[in-house]
Amino acid sequence: MPLQGQIALVTGASRGLGAATAVELARLGAHVVLVARTQGGLEETDDAVRAVGGAATLLAMDLRDPDQIDLIAPSLFQRFGRLDILVNNAGEIGTLTPVPHIDMREWAAMLAINLDAPLRLIRGCAPLLLAAPAGRAVFVTTAMATQPEAYWGLYAASQAAAQSLARSWAAETVNTALRVNLFDPGAIATRIRIRAFPGEDQSTLPQPAAVAPQLAALCLPGETRHGAIVRFQPG
Repeated sequence: MPLQGQIALVTGASRGLGAATAVELARLGAHVVLVARTQGGLEETDDAVRAVGGAATLLAMDLRDPDQIDLIAPSLFQRFGRLDILVNNAGEIGTLTPVPHIDMREWAAMLAINLDAPLRLIRGCAPLLLAAPAGRAVFVTTAMATQPEAYWGLYAASQAAAQSLARSWAAETVNTALRVNLFDPGAIATRIRIRAFPGEDQSTLPQPAAVAPQLAALCLPGETRHGAIVRFQPG
């Protein structure tokens, strides 16, 4: 168990890739702190974590609420005295619409979850991660951040900003033990994917459990990549 004794924070952990990653990190020995809005979903992930012999702490909260996010790092320090791994997986795709039709209220809501939340997590968790013997931060990203398509402007713009934020932080921490990377899972079978492509046959897509090990590998103490965008490789 290469992550034995480590504390890992995973956002968007109630389903999909976030839940699968939490289970994989627990299988590798980490105590996982699960963050999501849905208590029921968190409890399902907790059951899956326990099934692999792991343990979890559940934090049901809305990451669009800045006050709640700012309490995460102090709470982790008070309870565990450390944080070794941050996986920022939570995100929304918003409405697919032409750029001139983007609703400004939805624009603000999308930036809150896709950009403001990771920034606040970085601000709060950076001291703990830098103090860890082998701190690791992984931000889930998308090809849309650099290759946006028609009607995806709302999602692509927020992801492009978040990607730049993470890579800037990586450049600032190059001379530390902290490793900061981005992970692009590509098209996988999730509920959020169904919302964007309702007619797609999800049986043709990789399942989150098949993708999670490659994301979790970026959290291992032996990981040397830094500031990289790592894309899921099937098979």
